[in-house]
Amino acid sequence: MATVEECDQAIRVLATRFGSDGGNKSGGLDRSVSATITDLGLRYRGHMHDGVLDDIQAAGEDDSPAQIRLTMTSDDLLALAGGEVSLGSAWMSGRLKVQASFPDMLRLRSML
Repeated sequence: MATVEECDQAIRVLATRFGSDGGNKSGGLDRSVSATITDLGLRYRGHMHDGVLDDIQAAGEDDSPAQIRLTMTSDDLLALAGGEVSLGSAWMSGRLKVQASFPDMLRLRSML
């Protein structure tokens, strides 16, 4: 199990990776995003726009649900950030759960 500090750093690494193509694959996606780290009880919230994920902060339980919700363990978050597993393979294997509208799922798929 990873530490809170390791998860904070890993979330920022993933956010940087989302913006690495300059927004070319995002297709104008403008959504709130949350990531729940199940084994540590953490939840992060951010804003994805123009291929960039920013405004990342710890989310409280009373925050409204994000439009795109990711759920994973801390170890899976570190594996994603470290490049040991891709977002697509983590999603397909069930290590990463994604809740989003159907159009958002299609856009996310093109970004993976």
